[in-house]
Amino acid sequence: MKEILDFIAACRLFFLATDEGGQPRVRPMGVAFEYKGKLSFCTNNTKKVFAQMKANPKAEICASNGEKWLRVTGTVVFSGEREAKEKALEAAPMLKNIYKVDDGIFEIFQFENAVAVFEDMKGNKKELKL
Repeated sequence: MKEILDFIAACRLFFLATDEGGQPRVRPMGVAFEYKGKLSFCTNNTKKVFAQMKANPKAEICASNGEKWLRVTGTVVFSGEREAKEKALEAAPMLKNIYKVDDGIFEIFQFENAVAVFEDMKGNKKELKL
């Protein structure tokens, strides 16, 4: 997990892909953290991305540092735990300007049954099961 989070942090920006009625949708994201051993992220339940993941929980993230890239594929599970939200705010303090633990819109999601794959242009590949 540390290797994945360190890579994402070094890239600073990663992309989340979801499905909207058969059409892929990709958007930039900036916050990833570990909660209870799971790769975790946050969003807002009024956004389309939330509805897309509720309708089809299969999703993927991709990050690249220009030399190699990381793809993580899995099934999204939402966590309503207060502690998970507190962990997100601790991992990314700038979120405190947008969300509050009990604001009714702040959502945490995690990948379950996930596979992370690091690859590069030379064909090197490393797979990790999460």
